[in-house]
Amino acid sequence: MNDQETLLGIRRGIEKESLRALSGGGLALTPHPLALGSALTHPHITTDYSESQLELITGVHAGVDDVLGELTEIHQAVYRALADERLWVSSMPCELPADETIPIARYGSSNVARAKSVYRVGLGQRYGRRMQTISGIHYNWSLPGVSTEGYFGAIRNFRRDGWLLLYLFGASPALCDSFVHDRDHGLQRLADHTLYLPHATSLRMGRLGYQSDAQASIAVSYNCLESYAASLQEALSRPYPAYEAIGVQTPGGDYQQLSTSLLQIENEFYSTIRAKRVIRSGERPLHALRERGVEYIEVRLMDLDPFEPVGIGADAIRVLDAFLLHCLQSPSPEDTPDEIAANARNQHRVAARGREPGLVLEHWQRGDRSLAEWAREILAGCAAQAKALDAAHGGTAYTEALRRVAERLDHPELCPSARVLAVMAQDFGHSHVRFIRHQSDATRAALLALPFPEGLQQRFERLAAESLAEQARIEAADSMDFEAFRRHYIAPERMAV
Repeated sequence: MNDQETLLGIRRGIEKESLRALSGGGLALTPHPLALGSALTHPHITTDYSESQLELITGVHAGVDDVLGELTEIHQAVYRALADERLWVSSMPCELPADETIPIARYGSSNVARAKSVYRVGLGQRYGRRMQTISGIHYNWSLPGVSTEGYFGAIRNFRRDGWLLLYLFGASPALCDSFVHDRDHGLQRLADHTLYLPHATSLRMGRLGYQSDAQASIAVSYNCLESYAASLQEALSRPYPAYEAIGVQTPGGDYQQLSTSLLQIENEFYSTIRAKRVIRSGERPLHALRERGVEYIEVRLMDLDPFEPVGIGADAIRVLDAFLLHCLQSPSPEDTPDEIAANARNQHRVAARGREPGLVLEHWQRGDRSLAEWAREILAGCAAQAKALDAAHGGTAYTEALRRVAERLDHPELCPSARVLAVMAQDFGHSHVRFIRHQSDATRAALLALPFPEGLQQRFERLAAESLAEQARIEAADSMDFEAFRRHYIAPERMAV
């Protein structure tokens, strides 16, 4: 699997979420800019949970520089349409208004558009809207010739060792206190309106992030596609009492959620990594996986790096490539409920305390282990993958990236999470909002200063116009009332093969 042709066949794509923020550091409450086209149909620019939360999507690329180049171009196009707004460069949100004021994303009047919005209304009902404003990087990755079983083996190993990525790349050790208004949070106050934990790496991936007592009850096994699909279908089909109490509609007919099941749709399942397949129009993701197998994997635990113009840099991507290869090629015993629980505890421990000297984690086979010792063992395994990738591509870019990032084990102050706290202390009076506002402004200026050829401007104008025309076509073609559409979409038989 380490032959040159196979390694050159690695394909990668990036999805990057960012809030639109005002110059003062508050959330922009304006609609999705018309100049960016239709959030329903644009291939590269959409919204995530909120109308104020952009999601930028690259195509699939063979080269690290190519994927970063396209992500940069998409940012350039966005900034030219944002007027005085900027993209918030932290995973943890800017100053937030009252929960009910955070605008849910809207996609038009078609059934599929309404379903997307109702799903988001349901997320707000279930978890609160503030939690949905967290932003991150999703890294999509594939390697030629890997079977569905091979991808599930890699996923199991990723879930065992993925805490290392939180230590190396986590960049959310602090947050604005508006995010946890009226919530028990367990954080320490660092300054007015700023809360933190002194050794945290990624509050986004900890107990305050995408967590849910309801979802904690889902016993998802990653031992094979059949068990994975069966456990997800059960969660998508089983009514959950707290959500039954909310109901699908109010007495006045307003939709509150798509269903009363534990999960409304597949995407509601929060996981650090997902098995994925490109779906056909109208197809359920679970059906696509069952029918055609795993096509690629989606890594979901990367924070936005406020020191990188587009939220992620080349070193991080190359380390991810080597890490994923290591997960794919290492022995991968079947998981157990006890191990899955230990993996979750390790994730929370590293998210909250990852840079704490002497931190101990739970190894599924060898008992308690120091984070530093275990991390060095994993990185030593990744070194062979980096060397193979360098041999395939020519040069030493992968080995050098791994070496630079590995220095963070001996020098925790080099971790993005530590750098965030250090710069906040040095220049911004420990204020999270003041630091990220400054960094967002600097990033905006840097990206607007880059050359943006006329041909590129015309391309994005064309994509925007075509997306709006496609949205209008979809709306004109609707022939089913929304309730019938909703019932058809969530029907259990549509998840089967």
